[in-house]
Amino acid sequence: MGKKSKKSKEELIAKRLAKAQAGAFVQRPFEGLPFEADLVCLRELVPAATATAKLTEEYGGDEIIFASLLPAAWQALHRADGVVMAGLQVPFSSPDPSRDIAAAILSVKDAEPGTYQQADSDPGEGPRLQDILDTSVPFSVSVSETFDYWLPEDTAQQDEDITAALEQANENISPTEKLVSAEAAYWTEMGGRIYVRWARTDGEETVMNGLARLHARGDNTFGGIGKYLGCFRAHGIVIPVWELPDGTQPDEVEGPLGTFDAQLTEAMNESGNLDYEERRAKAGVVSRQLTIR
Repeated sequence: MGKKSKKSKEELIAKRLAKAQAGAFVQRPFEGLPFEADLVCLRELVPAATATAKLTEEYGGDEIIFASLLPAAWQALHRADGVVMAGLQVPFSSPDPSRDIAAAILSVKDAEPGTYQQADSDPGEGPRLQDILDTSVPFSVSVSETFDYWLPEDTAQQDEDITAALEQANENISPTEKLVSAEAAYWTEMGGRIYVRWARTDGEETVMNGLARLHARGDNTFGGIGKYLGCFRAHGIVIPVWELPDGTQPDEVEGPLGTFDAQLTEAMNESGNLDYEERRAKAGVVSRQLTIR
């Protein structure tokens, strides 16, 4: 009888611990995923894009299409043609978005085509994306000029309500391109102005110190063509932003990005404390930060 009581007590403690962990805020929810930076960009910055992924065999081995945005900001959709989609841009989330997305994927993948899952601020206990995704499968991002990926190619399977929503949503897309000379860097045009936003998974202090060193030398110029504006903070990583001259096209950015990538990497790897001018520069760099989530 004593053994049974002890076991019950241990099980109760384990359940309470799991419940507490499920409701705990996760500073960097997508950490550990090799495509963390791109995932954060699609969730916070890129208006229309998809990326390929796959579940592990343990969770069925299904192919998954991650989307920046789904109709009505759904968290997941089992499209009419059988494609399973996960939506990243949602109106609210729990303290652990990775758990939210995983829960939504698992809730729709075996459901009838046409089933969708709305965002849920309390998905309960369960696996996270890090648990259910086969990370050996490339997370291949494809940026789109429209939200046409909402619909199957087969017009006979297209939903009339989604088609109507699509027409309205397409009017609000800012032109965006994924750059290839560095990981998770995106060119975008907004209000007639050109920007590059570059997500970095290096530690925030490392990135800030690297930018400060370049700033103090007058080299924080994105290879000589950009003006540093500041950083976004999103899901535990930093996303520096530079403004480029009007009319700068994506193919004109690749060369300077490659050059600047090498400069920033070298600056981040420098050892020793910042000197006086670099500390002054860092104060300015750090002051221009905006936390998204």
